[in-house]
Amino acid sequence: MVVWCSKELLNASFVGCCFTNDVFALIYSGTGPSGSGCSWMQDNSMHQNASAGTGKMQGLLCPAIPTKPAEVSSVQDLFEFICSGPLLGKLSLTPEKIAETIDKWIAYNSYLCRLFQLNELYLTVPQKARFYHYYIPVFFWCEDQISQHMSKFKDGEDISPFLIGFSAPQGCGKTTLVFALDYLFQVTGRKSATISIDDFYLTAEGQAKLREANPGNALLEFRGNAGSHDLQLSVETLTALSKLNKEGMKMKLPRYDKSAYNGRGDRADPSTWPEIEGPLTVVLFEGWMLGFKPLPVEVVKAVDPQLETVNKNLKAYYDAWDKFIKAWVVIKIKDPNCVYEWRLQAEIAMREAGNPGMSDEEVKDFVSRYLPAYNAYLPTLYAEGPSGSDPEHLLLIEIDEGRNPF
Repeated sequence: MVVWCSKELLNASFVGCCFTNDVFALIYSGTGPSGSGCSWMQDNSMHQNASAGTGKMQGLLCPAIPTKPAEVSSVQDLFEFICSGPLLGKLSLTPEKIAETIDKWIAYNSYLCRLFQLNELYLTVPQKARFYHYYIPVFFWCEDQISQHMSKFKDGEDISPFLIGFSAPQGCGKTTLVFALDYLFQVTGRKSATISIDDFYLTAEGQAKLREANPGNALLEFRGNAGSHDLQLSVETLTALSKLNKEGMKMKLPRYDKSAYNGRGDRADPSTWPEIEGPLTVVLFEGWMLGFKPLPVEVVKAVDPQLETVNKNLKAYYDAWDKFIKAWVVIKIKDPNCVYEWRLQAEIAMREAGNPGMSDEEVKDFVSRYLPAYNAYLPTLYAEGPSGSDPEHLLLIEIDEGRNPF
């Protein structure tokens, strides 16, 4: 039996949604096994395409509906689960609003299950929480920010793309969040583009010159900290993106190849850069140091004397990056040392899977080049927000060691 979903169905029983011609329906079934709750997403549920040509994660196959019975839950249970999410208060998502849009929540969850190759009939509690308590609420917030932006234009005017910045430490899941949001925009009919601060790293030649100009400074020996980016390229790219508001307008997005030169990296060949076409609705811009503000010299020297040069370099970053951003999502972590633990977990998993991965000592050395900046700049970012940010257009999300909002 198939019944169209709406807020009036809060007492109905369902197990999932199916899609036909962009219309979704609730599928009814019998009882069955419940999922295990070990991690929010199974190891084989998502695949990444590391090619410099796309720079995108891949994994959009929709799993088949199982033949064995699935556990029945009610829309009322789902409604209560959504209402228990930790972000709703910040987003002004009241129970009344959730009830009115419950069909969208279910549809977005089905899209995400398709994206991450998860069977929506067998989601574990962590998986449901990741979608209903994190990705979907943030998507609603982004939609609201875009609507406010679009309302400022008159009928017939070309609407400039809305640029949202995502500032979050390495390993905390920002790239996956942006990946999910980008997909939701695409499947709901809005053109979007994603770009990372990694795409603006200096070429291998430029990085070598930076290293030679700062002998003995471990923070500038490799790419990462302020000073290791081509700010002119970022200004040109973000300016062009902000003007991509007409049909037929095209541009290529720069990409960086981290595998080049035995891991030292180099800018990918422009022939491999992905091309996007306007009119864009939204640009999702992510990076570990987006929104960092220069601090008094004595403050950064107390953290690490090598930060003094990095701090000077940071002064040019507002005009190159932050001033283009109209709304911010800042993901807050309790302790910068989590970055080490997350990176270590990722490398161990890679080694266990038979893939090349850094040793524990190499991970420690890698993360040590970022920790001084985290320790210096994160407190101000969390307390004051990024430079020029408006509290009405800033979403601060606190996550725990499991990368879940609380």
